[in-house]
Amino acid sequence: MTATASDIPAALHFRFFTFEVLRTRRIGHSFLRVTFGGESLADFRSGGFDQSLSLFLPPADREHTELPSTDADTWFGAWREMPDEERPVMRSYTVREQRRTDAGVDEVDIDFVLHGDSSPASRWAGGAVTGRRIMAIGPAVAQNKSVRFQPPAATDSLLMYADETALPAAAAILERLEAGTPVKAWFEVPHEDDRIDLHTPADLDVTWIVRAADTGRERAERVVEEIRSADLPAGATPYAWLAGEAGTIRAVRRHLVQERSVDRRAVRFTGYWRLGASEEQLLAEAYAGQAASEDPTAEL
Repeated sequence: MTATASDIPAALHFRFFTFEVLRTRRIGHSFLRVTFGGESLADFRSGGFDQSLSLFLPPADREHTELPSTDADTWFGAWREMPDEERPVMRSYTVREQRRTDAGVDEVDIDFVLHGDSSPASRWAGGAVTGRRIMAIGPAVAQNKSVRFQPPAATDSLLMYADETALPAAAAILERLEAGTPVKAWFEVPHEDDRIDLHTPADLDVTWIVRAADTGRERAERVVEEIRSADLPAGATPYAWLAGEAGTIRAVRRHLVQERSVDRRAVRFTGYWRLGASEEQLLAEAYAGQAASEDPTAEL
């Protein structure tokens, strides 16, 4: 089950790629899968599991992404200095799958959550057509620091929580687990028909939490109550992977550590978004070093 970080310097883990839309497919009420190709994907090296990358989505009036620089030392400053109406939107997503087809074509699937035009990513994905090109910063080595699923070698069972934003990552993890691994998962989605088919060799017990109008503290409490009422796998050394809305995953982490005595060092928690904060705010916090710690040893 163990994934390991690369010994290659972190600065060499990532590079720019050009992604071209090959096709799209609706896979649920809220999910759209976009399949990308492009010559540069021959050098793309997803580490699997919850591999993340950054997409640069063009403004609404542009078909393709254009960046003033893709140089490792200058791109960020050049991107930030672009006029607001011209600056591509940067968003983090999970590689759902990478493959090479029988015809020798390299493809990458990314699943988008659709909620109309209320966000730039949803708006772009909803209008994605074959031939559209975007830029991405992605992995150039398979063992890279953006694969957060890193269970200790002694792990004998897995606990998972994900909302719809993290469900593609959770599904990718499940596909890669060792046969028979005991897994208890809670997956939260907006609609009944967002409960996707999950394929895994693991011994999976999943509870679907279909969200109604819960927000804020009520939403976190509902999730924790679902987990509190469940029996956990019998393993002595579980590993917990939690991803989604930041406030909710912190509440789940607190429950697992304080009430279920899960070792806090064996809990990986990642806030994909936060209620009340825009993605631009979260991005600014991350680059300013103000983002909330995801260190497993951090205080509850």
